[in-house]
Amino acid sequence: MDFGLVLQTDPPGSAVVGLMRRAERNGFRYGWTFDSAVLWQEPFVIYSRILEHTSRLIVGPMVTNPGTRTWEVTASTFATLNDMYGNRTVCGIGRGDSAMRVAGRKPNTLARLGEAIGVIRDLAEGREAVVDGQPLRLPWVRDGRLPVWMAAYGPKALALAGQKADGFILQLADPFLTEWMIKAVRKAAEEAGRDPAAVTICVAAPAYVGDDLAHARDQCRWFGGMVGNHVADLVSRYGEHSGLVPEALTAYIKARQGYDYSHHGRAGNPSTDFVPDEIVDRFCLLGPPSAHIARLEALRDLGVDQFAVYDMHDAKEATIDAYGAEIIPALGR
Repeated sequence: MDFGLVLQTDPPGSAVVGLMRRAERNGFRYGWTFDSAVLWQEPFVIYSRILEHTSRLIVGPMVTNPGTRTWEVTASTFATLNDMYGNRTVCGIGRGDSAMRVAGRKPNTLARLGEAIGVIRDLAEGREAVVDGQPLRLPWVRDGRLPVWMAAYGPKALALAGQKADGFILQLADPFLTEWMIKAVRKAAEEAGRDPAAVTICVAAPAYVGDDLAHARDQCRWFGGMVGNHVADLVSRYGEHSGLVPEALTAYIKARQGYDYSHHGRAGNPSTDFVPDEIVDRFCLLGPPSAHIARLEALRDLGVDQFAVYDMHDAKEATIDAYGAEIIPALGR
């Protein structure tokens, strides 16, 4: 199993670079960041510094979207980093939550997202693609490679990930829901004539190592609110009891009373008081190293290829070091 570190690009950017260097020293292979230009600093500028100051780490957004930047700009940015540092990027992409809504826009449609996945990958790898009716190619790209991994929760999005994406990003670490969603992605891949095993599976969730579970839950409760944004979209689209989305994912948002993006992804987010301890325990990895290892072994057995640690709490360095000392050696390859 591979491991990734997920950070917000809060200033100063040098602190993000430092944590990513620490992650690489501890055996992490991927460095991810949020991508929301209003809420945080521009990640692609920081990726250049991370790549310069690491030797193996693969970097990318978790996740970008097809609406914030034009597709040729996104592809060119990835391709430039790859040309400079040797194909060490990955494009995580989704419909767009905070990046779009904070700017007063709606998340992108799945049709637009599906088209963008192919166009961005083709352009970044040097092939011609059509953007807004115009055939384009980046003539300077040589031997470029850009895996595109899609974040998804609902049935139509899961199907699109299986049909189009190189990898699937699931932002929660509950084994029951993970199994249900992996099956949906792999079924869609098979029906599209693809090798289901070729779709990389990445689970991303907060991890907090320690014996004080009450404190760990409070530090990670924000995650249930972030996931709740996507769940609320699913409920509005499919209905609460449609049978298309597991009740284990939808039931807890009944007490949700709106959401303030100024606290998005941060410990102590007041918009996440509705998230019960049960959801925090199901969605996140909390407790001593043995508890993390046990959950990760279960996820690995379901076919998860990477666990990406959301490290937005008061123990960033300690979590990275604990994973490097005890958890990654037990599961890493």
